Order: sequence, then structure tokens, then C-alpha cells
Amino acid sequence: MDRKEILRDQVRAILRASAFGKLRIMFPMIISVEEVRALKKEIEIYKQELRDEGKAFDETIEVGVMVETPAAATIARHLAKEVDFFSIGTNDLTQYTLAVDRGNDMISHLYQPMSPSVLTLIKQVIDASHAEGKWTGMCGELAGDERATLLLLGMGLDEFSMSAISIPRIKKIIRNTNFEDAKVLAEQALAQPTTDELMTLVNKFIEEKTIC
Repeated sequence: MDRKEILRDQVRAILRASAFGKLRIMFPMIISVEEVRALKKEIEIYKQELRDEGKAFDETIEVGVMVETPAAATIARHLAKEVDFFSIGTNDLTQYTLAVDRGNDMISHLYQPMSPSVLTLIKQVIDASHAEGKWTGMCGELAGDERATLLLLGMGLDEFSMSAISIPRIKKIIRNTNFEDAKVLAEQALAQPTTDELMTLVNKFIEEKTIC
């Protein structure tokens, strides 16, 4: 927000491009409702500029936030009232939740996206969006992790974003998984106190169901 000239150029470009195809606007590193409201006001200003200039754009373009800070995750119920969708950025969310620099060899082993603390925040975000009739997607390493896929399905994640090489494997898991079974697994996994116990539960499920 302190570089409004850049924000204006980028948002106006997205708005103008939206006249030719489906686009969404998503803001990263959000930590408060105040930020979102301020950004939405800016978008409305740029929309009005384009109207005044007679330039077409999608009047119903969706606006969302990237949930990648614990701050955003913990106020997801409030943010969900302000935006059209969430996208959970698991790499940064994990790093900031666990206070672990994944690029530091001395502590990188503590970087655990499947930790109960991270997964609890993810479930909280998904539930908050659904309570407001919104949807939640996910990007980052976790979205392409076959073990996490089962839990994320059970938590109700709406959209997965991953590298192309992961798509066939994850698609197979989704097709071969009973949603009700995944829901039960997610509930049981979130009740585990440690990452090891959680992973033992998930691995047992995979072995018994011969999913992967």
C-alpha cells in the first residue's frame, strides 16, 4: 500500500485483462482485515477510473487473499466476510507458524507441513470460508503431497494447485478415495498430539486402503 503507483498499474492491468478471460485478484501476506478493506477501496477506485475511461472489465471479478501467515489464518472467519476466496500458501504458513527457516540447514528438519499445528490452522481456514459460502484453494508443497491429499480432502479443501508432474498421482488418489473415509481420517489425524503419531495414522490408512 505504500507503493500505490505500482498497485494501481498492476490492478488496472488485471482489470483490463479480465475483459478477455476469467481472472481473479489475490493479495499476498495479509495480516489484518484493515489491509483487505483498504485494498478493496483501492480496487473500487481503479474500477471507477476504467468506467470513466470507457474501458471494459469484469465487474464481478473475484478478490481473494493468500493465507500464508498465522495472523491471517487465525482471523479467517473475519477475512471470509471480506473476500470471495482463500488460497492457502503452505510453504510460508508452515515456516511462520513453526518459526523455522526452511533454508537454514541447522533447523530445516523442524520444518514439518504435516504438523498438527499447521494442519489445525488449515482446517480453520477451510471451515471459515465454507461458513461464508466461499471456497478455499491451496498452493505450495503440501498440495502435491500424496499423504496430505487424503487429509486435505477430508478437511474439505476445494482446489489443489501443484506442479504438473504431481497431477496424475494426486488425481489417482482423489479418484480412489472415499470422501467419508477421508473425513474420518482427517478428524482422527487432527486429534493427534504429534507429527509422528499423525503420520503413523495416515500411513496406516494408505496401507489398508492401498490408495497410493
